[in-house]
Amino acid sequence: MQFKVPQFIDIEDKLFGPFTFRQFAYLAGGGGMIFVIYKIMSLWIGIFLIIPIAGLTAALVFYRINNQPFIYYLQAGINYFLSGKLYIWKQRLEKPNSKKEDADNIKQVSVVPQMSSSRLKDISWGLDMREEGK
Repeated sequence: MQFKVPQFIDIEDKLFGPFTFRQFAYLAGGGGMIFVIYKIMSLWIGIFLIIPIAGLTAALVFYRINNQPFIYYLQAGINYFLSGKLYIWKQRLEKPNSKKEDADNIKQVSVVPQMSSSRLKDISWGLDMREEGK
């Protein structure tokens, strides 16, 4: 028995002319917000809100980065700014002076990783940090 395999499942259907449902919803929402701002405020005051909303609406509808919708990158940016971050300080070695006298007195410094008494705690901590970053 043969089965038909669906093709082009990553392409959204065009429901409203050349727009998908999602694109149409962005257009309708942006247009509605612009209309409300235009009716509530005068044009000269509202223009400072209308232009950014129109730009964001146009980006959501038409702009694609690496063949992905703009909303994915917008969500990733918002999540990045709102999520906690882990900063790890790494000590920098001092750079030697360019003088030959100092170059003769410089000792070779080698960094050897230290093993703690409990290897299991180190592995557990590493896994916890990796899961928080997801």
